[in-house]
Amino acid sequence: MTITRRTFLAGSAVGVAAATGLAPAQASGDPITSWIARKAEPLGDLDHLRRSIAGAQIVGLGEAVHATAELTHLKLRVVRYLVERLGFRAIAFEDDWSLGTQLNEYVLTGRGDLNALVGQLSTESRTHEIAELFAYLRTYNATHRDKVRFAGSEYFATRQLAYDAIDEYVARRAPHRLAELRRSLKPIRPQLEDIGAYVQWYWKEVKDKAPYVAKAQAVLALVQKLPHRPNDRDYAITEHHARQILSFYTAFSLPEAEIWGYRDARAAENVRWWHGFTRNKVIYWAANAHTANAPGLRVTVPPDPDVVFRNAGSYLRDWYGDRYRSVGCTVDHGTTLGPVTLPPASSDWFEHQLTAARNGQFVLDLHSRPQPDAVRAWLRGTAKTRGIPEYGPGSYMTGDSLSDWFDVAIHTPEVTPTHPLVS
Repeated sequence: MTITRRTFLAGSAVGVAAATGLAPAQASGDPITSWIARKAEPLGDLDHLRRSIAGAQIVGLGEAVHATAELTHLKLRVVRYLVERLGFRAIAFEDDWSLGTQLNEYVLTGRGDLNALVGQLSTESRTHEIAELFAYLRTYNATHRDKVRFAGSEYFATRQLAYDAIDEYVARRAPHRLAELRRSLKPIRPQLEDIGAYVQWYWKEVKDKAPYVAKAQAVLALVQKLPHRPNDRDYAITEHHARQILSFYTAFSLPEAEIWGYRDARAAENVRWWHGFTRNKVIYWAANAHTANAPGLRVTVPPDPDVVFRNAGSYLRDWYGDRYRSVGCTVDHGTTLGPVTLPPASSDWFEHQLTAARNGQFVLDLHSRPQPDAVRAWLRGTAKTRGIPEYGPGSYMTGDSLSDWFDVAIHTPEVTPTHPLVS
């Protein structure tokens, strides 16, 4: 989702040419930019990523900002490489789980209207460039037995289909519990087709949210007590539907500052669940703010107080160790969908050195050796980067170090907006 203050909480045809070589952007005696210039690799066929992410079970594929043509196409290139060369067969995407089940059906079978489905994603993802991701997955699956599966990693727009799926499952598997289920499920089933409007109604207008949370808890508890076979995938999906419903009602009952951390904790759990469910290596497609290993992430959004929270990537690093690898797609300046202007990186943002070191797009393994003392200090010092684009350079993110945040940075100096499906 576009990281606005509101959409961070609630969710919310430019090609990328392969570089043929890299040249320093400017002559410099600075040891940091000199090190970057030596270690940076042209995009090429991306095979140098193999060294950086070998052995990974989950790759966090981040982006500094959403809704730029260059970063979206770059990430699609990385997806293709991970799928076709490294055997990744699952994607967890920064959007709603329930809609994701329909998109998964599309990429597996071709059933459904692709543009209509993409048009229900968070606003910044309703673009031709994101549609290309699903078109690629569908084409790949149509010609391969070993399919790539897709899931949304978020709860923030849990749709009616999740409620209906639980009702159908209980009616089929435990009809004697159906009346009990419906006493809790029906009162909380969204009555608005516009799920965004329902989010705003519940979040902003419902004063007493405790009954909704209690009924969602009752639904999950009932499902979890149903007898089922080990490794029953039908049951596992039904339980996951119920878990997202509870996450939805719980999240929007919390004080606003607490939703940030709650959301990322649930996203991390959902990615881990998807990894276990598919028994396949997973690509976690989201913003850098979620995919980076940042246990102490601080977001500044003037004039509001800073928000500090533990992000999804830090949970995944704790759980998986080096089997979780973080790839950050970074940017210096340009324009994103809105349009929102992205000024050049401030001198104290890490992108400043990346842009100064090389022209064009490049890949940098942040663990490359040797590292002079100045480089180690830069990589291990407190990192700082762009925050919420709409708030300009006064909004930034910091906390932890650059070498903690990312194993690999793929840098793009300038970006332009993606193209909406509907003008």
